[in-house]
Amino acid sequence: MKLFIALATLVVLAVGQTTYTPENDDLDIDALVSNPESLKAWFNCFVDKGPCDKVQTSFKVDLPEAVQQTCAKCTAAQKVILKKFLAGLKEKAPADYEVLRQKFDPENKYFGPLDKAIA
Repeated sequence: MKLFIALATLVVLAVGQTTYTPENDDLDIDALVSNPESLKAWFNCFVDKGPCDKVQTSFKVDLPEAVQQTCAKCTAAQKVILKKFLAGLKEKAPADYEVLRQKFDPENKYFGPLDKAIA
């Protein structure tokens, strides 16, 4: 029995995490996007132009994979957060949106499918 439990644990570890940590899923993205300074701070963090706090860092770590894998490991809340962040940045700071897109999708092959996945 102990062997079975040990093997089951190893299988779970080998398969890996099915979603990103939901620890910050309660982020008030509407408040963030409506505040130009906050939006700029998050953008600066994501493109390595400014410091990142703990919450920003948690999103930044997962962002490259989330973009490339069309948010496959995102929780429902994270999809909403990413959708609103990208839409807000695109609307309020289109030049910054382009910089972010170039950083995470220089070949322009991920953002289209990502937009559809988080719609």
